[in-house]
Amino acid sequence: MTPNNPGSRLKNVLRTEWQHLTTVNRSDRLWQMPFAAALATGLPLLVGAWFDHLDYGLISSLGGLVFLYTPNTPLYHRMVSLMACAFAMTACYALGVLSHFVPALMMLALVFIAILVTMLCRFYALGPPGSLFFIMAAAIGAYSPTPLLQVPLVVGLIFMGALLACLIAFFYSLYALHVQAPDPAAPLPLPTFDFVLFDSVVIGVFVGISLALAQVLQLERPYWVPVSCLAVIQGASLRAVWNKQLHRVVGTSIGLLVSWGLLLLPLDKWSISLAMMVLAFVIETAVVRHYGFAAIFITPLTILLAEAATLGSGSPAALIEARFFDTVLGCLVGLAGGVCLHDLRFRAVMGQQIRRLIPARLVR
Repeated sequence: MTPNNPGSRLKNVLRTEWQHLTTVNRSDRLWQMPFAAALATGLPLLVGAWFDHLDYGLISSLGGLVFLYTPNTPLYHRMVSLMACAFAMTACYALGVLSHFVPALMMLALVFIAILVTMLCRFYALGPPGSLFFIMAAAIGAYSPTPLLQVPLVVGLIFMGALLACLIAFFYSLYALHVQAPDPAAPLPLPTFDFVLFDSVVIGVFVGISLALAQVLQLERPYWVPVSCLAVIQGASLRAVWNKQLHRVVGTSIGLLVSWGLLLLPLDKWSISLAMMVLAFVIETAVVRHYGFAAIFITPLTILLAEAATLGSGSPAALIEARFFDTVLGCLVGLAGGVCLHDLRFRAVMGQQIRRLIPARLVR
């Protein structure tokens, strides 16, 4: 069989894809980090369960995701970074909630948030998970039926969750810096037009396209489509984008089976809280080693995060089916966006058009 034989080429492609899918990365992450992350997202749930307001705990738990932005830098730098992330998370959720009252502007608001947050994350060189959780908070807020007079309450709840995450990060950092030397705070990279502005606009537009498709198809939970799109499109290269969407689709497919089994259990407010803490611990232990494996547990966690307050009011099978379709649709749009983002001809043509809209003194 010659190397140019179609069967041989297909076999090589499949072997390469299998290697990318099964590669496990090394990690020097302390086990205390996943434990602290589980506390940051789980303690608000336990408090909410104690006061019989799991819905409040879920909102605060969303703010607890701020802990995941803890950088491995000196204490002064990481705490300033986390407090900035706490403000950004609260602001994104607040803007999302407010956009709910003007449905015609909801998609435009999410596009604006996606562009602005991505620009800031790139300008300040914010590491993974980048803009993902900020935009997820905005999307969940936009589709949360919150009465107008309750807006200050829900915004305060997510801020309290973010504040708790900063407090937990402070005590975790005292221990981590004692046993592991931090990385120096690197100087900010040069904010180029392509990296900061052009990429952010393209990412924001495709996030908007994914949401528009979800609305056109009248999906019941459209906010998961832009979240899946953003998770895929953020890859540093087209190969990374492809790997991310492959890991996410495969991991989500298996994770939906786990979710289905979990939803069949007689869950109450306490078991939901503890299950989410265990899932958070497993995810943060696994995500730096293998994203696809972590996605198996990300799926039930995100389903519980968004739906725990209303579990039992609908069919678990319908929820699982909807989530799978949301993920596939978001990944396909994210992959299309990644192709455009890393295509030189597209960058040249669209970059020129965007430059015309910006004063020359602001473009490098």
